[in-house]
Amino acid sequence: MGVVLVLTVLWARHEPEARPAITLEPAHLVADGYDTATLSFGSSGRPRITIDPPFAATVEDAGDSTARIRAGVLPAQIHVRVEFPGFPAAALQLATSLTAADTFHDGTPDFLRLDDDRDRLAFRRWFTFLAETQYFQAPGARPAEINDCAALIRYAYRETFRAHDAGWAEEARMPVVPAFDPPGKYHYPHTPLAAGLFRVRAGPLAPDDFSSGAFAQFADAQTLRRFNTHFLTRDLTLAQAGDLLFFHHGATFHSMIYLGRSQLRPDGDLYVVYHTGPDRGDPGEIKRLTVPELLQFPQLDWRPLAANPNFLGVYGWNILREAL
Repeated sequence: MGVVLVLTVLWARHEPEARPAITLEPAHLVADGYDTATLSFGSSGRPRITIDPPFAATVEDAGDSTARIRAGVLPAQIHVRVEFPGFPAAALQLATSLTAADTFHDGTPDFLRLDDDRDRLAFRRWFTFLAETQYFQAPGARPAEINDCAALIRYAYRETFRAHDAGWAEEARMPVVPAFDPPGKYHYPHTPLAAGLFRVRAGPLAPDDFSSGAFAQFADAQTLRRFNTHFLTRDLTLAQAGDLLFFHHGATFHSMIYLGRSQLRPDGDLYVVYHTGPDRGDPGEIKRLTVPELLQFPQLDWRPLAANPNFLGVYGWNILREAL
């Protein structure tokens, strides 16, 4: 009888514990890139949490008892899988719904706007880094698409929103990848507009804009100025890194990127970078000038001065627009 008793006690000691209770609240979020739900799982250590589809939401601030699930901007039915070692996986459902607001009535949907200061800073850092990197790249190593001023802007803008993993770095031929975070709100092309990054039609956001061609992958300098940016100032000293300078000469529009201080070769100077565009069979080149060099440019109509009628001013991206 004693032996039987001992065996019974040992079996009781090794009886598996119940899986921690797991909850997710709320079960519905707005797909605005910032709305969050709390995943609670007691104090049983950190589980493995996976999201499907992966770009519909992200896991943040995972601790020993809770984690935050942050919505992306794609509306979706999301499957959240939570796994503790030794226990069957728990499956929870999370729904996100489209938000189609246009706060500034400029045609840019709010789900593209970067409302978080960290995201705005990340955008400015990445956008200017990518543009300046192309100046230092050998012409043969640059993407073939960069053939004029607007193309350099489009490239740096689009690649800012990519997932900057090892595969991206290899494909983009990045000589160095900075350590700062990318914008966290969304990754290209995982938005309700898919590859359509740039607005190409006047007017505030309308319901049919998502399918009627109001957004496209291509936008020339004039389209970038009219529908994707907003006027800030004609005083260059007020420009911030990532702002754009626009000029016009007759029917031709030209754009430059204000870099501010260089991230690749810091020397204390302030810079602009731009592609000259093709001219009579010459493919053009990427130039990087200090602000004093640009202000003293030999051709007066290229100087960013308030008195220069060819200088349209400094413009900011609509996605960075803030209420006054």
